[in-house]
Amino acid sequence: MQGYVARANIDHYIGLLNGNDLPPHNRDTILKLLIAEEDTLSHDLEHLEFAESRAASGRQRLNHLMGLRSAFAPGTTERAQADRLLVNFERLQTLLDELCHRLRDKVSSRGV
Repeated sequence: MQGYVARANIDHYIGLLNGNDLPPHNRDTILKLLIAEEDTLSHDLEHLEFAESRAASGRQRLNHLMGLRSAFAPGTTERAQADRLLVNFERLQTLLDELCHRLRDKVSSRGV
């Protein structure tokens, strides 16, 4: 049950972080909550698969956003907003990739 709640919370936090209307202070708080929730996951293959699927989805979103960003002319307000959003997505993707790496290390050390 605890694993289910942790995965649901992680999905919720990722959804919030994917929004573009989140103030920086709230974004930092949600990032801290996301990291804390990730740490509650047990280190088994099921949670590794969950983390890898979220990281793969994040990479797809990041690539999509990069394409959208390039459609805006440099120096425009839209481009500046897309640049800020891209930085936030890159930070989130780094966290997701780090989670996968940590879980892979834990799972492999257990011999699963």
